[in-house]
Amino acid sequence: MSYILDLLYFSDMSPERQDSVPLYERVPFLEIQIPGFPSGVDELNKSTTFPRIIKTHLQVQFIPKSFWEQNSKIIYVARNAKDTVVSYFHFDRMNMAQPEPGDWNSFLQRFMEGKMVFGSWYEHVKGWWEKKQTSSNIFYLFFEDLIEDTEREISRLCSFLGLSATAELTKQVTEKVLFDNMKHNRMVNGCTDEVLDFSVSHFMRKGKVGDWKNHFTVQQNEQFDEDYEKKMKNTDLQFRTIL
Repeated sequence: MSYILDLLYFSDMSPERQDSVPLYERVPFLEIQIPGFPSGVDELNKSTTFPRIIKTHLQVQFIPKSFWEQNSKIIYVARNAKDTVVSYFHFDRMNMAQPEPGDWNSFLQRFMEGKMVFGSWYEHVKGWWEKKQTSSNIFYLFFEDLIEDTEREISRLCSFLGLSATAELTKQVTEKVLFDNMKHNRMVNGCTDEVLDFSVSHFMRKGKVGDWKNHFTVQQNEQFDEDYEKKMKNTDLQFRTIL
């Protein structure tokens, strides 16, 4: 999503930006704070681009008040829980700024208990979903929809942002953000990020819907489904785990 937004706003205006500036510098990570590196807030304060594109993993209740006061447009990308926990596991394995994930089974249990860096997935997706019901400035997008029909979702996104992107630009963006194209693009695949260890795993690993089937045992899946039903019973929020 960071890359899609950067392309929509700046690919024509500043083409050299795409070839020489890593995506994590173009789209600062609001709450990042790693010793020896500039904080996300510092990076944002130095930003001179307009509009500023800001990345965050915060739950809705922790978003700075100024975001609401200034009517910031917010795009929330939600992914189904099973693929999220698999992706999260491999990300923690290769991200030296994250805690060691341990083995897969213990990581899965911690995920279900909400003992993750950004808290409970269940509370995260539900909190933003509920906020969306009363805020026209939130665009709630599903990762699965984006994979299924990228061009359709980009068009919907442009409508939300009030962007009159040409058919040509939409097609160009759709092509550039294809997973395989991003995986081989050094400015967006994370290979220049010093805290990511590519000898363990790639930052952009698979990008598929349904990879959880290669990780969950039958018993784990049954336990997860039972727990999921309890935690998600009071919401109309629905996810697809396969396409």
